[in-house]
Amino acid sequence: MNRRKKINQLLKANAKKASAKLAPKKKSTYISKADRLKLATEAAQEPVIAAEN
Repeated sequence: MNRRKKINQLLKANAKKASAKLAPKKKSTYISKADRLKLATEAAQEPVIAAEN
């Protein structure tokens, strides 16, 4: 019983890891606060440049 349980546990763990690799990533990558501020300032400057043209 104990040996069978351990083998099943290992097989389930490996199957879970394999399916996790195949699943699409739900979480987006982390963007630091400085990068977010940089992106926000770039986004704020773009409409101004477009309006000047």
